Amino acid sequence: QVQLVESGGGSVQAGGSLRLSCAWSGYTASPVCMGWFRQAPGKEREGVALIDRNGITRYTYSVKDRFTISQDNAKKTLDLQMNSLQPEDTAVYYCAVEPRYSWECIVSYIPTYNTRGQGTQVTVSS
Repeated sequence: QVQLVESGGGSVQAGGSLRLSCAWSGYTASPVCMGWFRQAPGKEREGVALIDRNGITRYTYSVKDRFTISQDNAKKTLDLQMNSLQPEDTAVYYCAVEPRYSWECIVSYIPTYNTRGQGTQVTVSS
């Protein structure tokens, strides 16, 4: 059984940085892709960043050049470095894995993946 546990959320002022980490278990091989999505109060879930097993990364436009996703298969962790945070980045952030199909390794599909963690709150004040 695949399990994901996020950590690293918190509260920062605009312009600050946070690093989220997701510890995963239950896979015998590296997942075809993994990613992060977020959900702000009253808003739809939004895919944020994705990395595939070849190390190729993709980002939603609003976080490109500010966020960096990385994966350590030896440690079984998925990290999201978030810089230049803005109030609109405030949300609960989830890591997710197990798309139904490999072609769903697209940022917009991350919220549909079969397995996700419990989420970690990120709050950015102006």
